[in-house]
Amino acid sequence: MSASNDTAGLRKPQSHEGFASETASGPSIDPADVARFSAQAAEWWDAKGPFAPLHRFNPARLAFVRDRAAERFGRNTRTRAPFQGLSLIDIGCGGGLIAEPMRRLGFEVTAVDASSENIGTARAHAEQMGLDIAYRAATVEQMVEAGAGPFDVVLTLEVIEHVADPEAFVRACSRLIAPGGMMVVATLNRTLKGLLLGKFAAEYVLRWVPAGTHDWRQFLKPDEIRAMLANEPVAVEGPFGLALDPLTGVWSEGDADINYMMIATRAVA
Repeated sequence: MSASNDTAGLRKPQSHEGFASETASGPSIDPADVARFSAQAAEWWDAKGPFAPLHRFNPARLAFVRDRAAERFGRNTRTRAPFQGLSLIDIGCGGGLIAEPMRRLGFEVTAVDASSENIGTARAHAEQMGLDIAYRAATVEQMVEAGAGPFDVVLTLEVIEHVADPEAFVRACSRLIAPGGMMVVATLNRTLKGLLLGKFAAEYVLRWVPAGTHDWRQFLKPDEIRAMLANEPVAVEGPFGLALDPLTGVWSEGDADINYMMIATRAVA
C-alpha cells in the first residue's frame, strides 16, 4: 500500500493557528541535549546510522501505544486507520519515527520538538511519504501557552530524561490530555541495571548510541514520575517494561529495570 493511500480520507491535523513561533524555548529545555540531537538531525531515517537502535526499538513501543489506545478508545486495530477522528501530539518527536506510523493509523498528528533541525528533517520526510503531519519547532510549554489541544493521546517517548526540569515538563505534557484521553511517558529506569546496560553497555560497549547520549543521573524511577503527576487530575498506571531478547534482538514487554512506560489518563469531564 502506498503512503498516499495510507492517508486517503483522513482529516488534516489541527493547525493551531494561534501558535506561529518556530523558535523553541522554555524552562524544561536543556540546550546541550537539543544541540546534540540537532547535529544528528539528517540521520534520523538512516536505519543503520546513529539512530539504528531506535529503529529496532520502534516496533515494540508502537505496538504498546497502539494496543493501549485501542483499549482506551474501543478501537479495532485490524481495521484500516483505526484511530480516525482522534488527535495525538508527539512531544519531542525527533525526526518523526513515531509521528509517521501514528498518522498511518489514523490519528490527526501534531508533532513538536525543541530542535528546528529535527523538525525540518521530519517535515521533509513526511512530505516525501505523502503524510500530513502538523510539525512545530516548539516546547510543550509553548504549546500549552498557545492553547494547543487538548489531544486524545499525548506521547513523550524517551524525552523526559533529556530535559532540565522533568517535573515541570511532564506536568505541562499532562495538561494537553483531553477529557477521557491518555498520555504515555517512556524513559529509562535509574537502577544499577539501567546504569550498566542502558548507559555504559549501550554507549561504550555495544555502541548502540553515541557516547554521552544519556546521563544516568537524569534517569527516573517510576515512583518519581508518579509523584510528579500527583497534583494533576490524572490517574497513573505502570510501570510497563520493555526488554530486549539478546538472542533474537527483538524488543517486547518485559521487566521495567531498564526501559519502561507509564500511562496517565484523564477522566471524562
